Amino acid sequence: MTIIRRFTALILAVGLVGTAAAQDGKLKIATIDMQQLFKEYHRTNEAQKQINVERARIQKENNERLARIRELDTELQNMRKQLDDPSISDSKKQTVYRDWQMKQNEGIALDRERREFLQRRNQALNEKMVQRMKGILEEIRKLGEEQAKAEDYDYVFDKSGLSTSQVPFLLYTKDATDITAVLLKTLNKDAPPESEVTEEEAPAAEGGE
Repeated sequence: MTIIRRFTALILAVGLVGTAAAQDGKLKIATIDMQQLFKEYHRTNEAQKQINVERARIQKENNERLARIRELDTELQNMRKQLDDPSISDSKKQTVYRDWQMKQNEGIALDRERREFLQRRNQALNEKMVQRMKGILEEIRKLGEEQAKAEDYDYVFDKSGLSTSQVPFLLYTKDATDITAVLLKTLNKDAPPESEVTEEEAPAAEGGE
């Protein structure tokens, strides 16, 4: 989803900086893969499933509204045939024409309401989704910071972060320790068995449209 990709790209581009000072003049550096942590964290999968349920509910109501509009369209077509039928009297055609205008206006109003409903509900869902993902990313960031302090790292860099030109911020680090697996194990220690994240269900945490 584009809105998630845009948001995570912004958050993930910011590396974590440890506060410990190097004792022997040599920096102690670690790296993490925020995109992997985000995708494989069980809370991300749970949030995505809830969002999919809400999106399906919106689509269901939209389909119901569309069904009524299509019924009106069918009625309008039948009325149009009556208006074109030379065997029907002029007085009858006038009555049919008035009904046709009323139903046409009703259809226009219903379609406008449907579009406004769809835009309003999708916008609200997108905002809710961004807030959920923001909370998850902040939780991961805090865990990474705690791990950095506990292990006395001077710097922790996000190796998945990309610049605006889609070039990795971190091109090379000497003697850096990747702590992604450690963090992922901690994040998913209380995950229920059915919360395993799949590639299809996890929202993309990458830049671009």
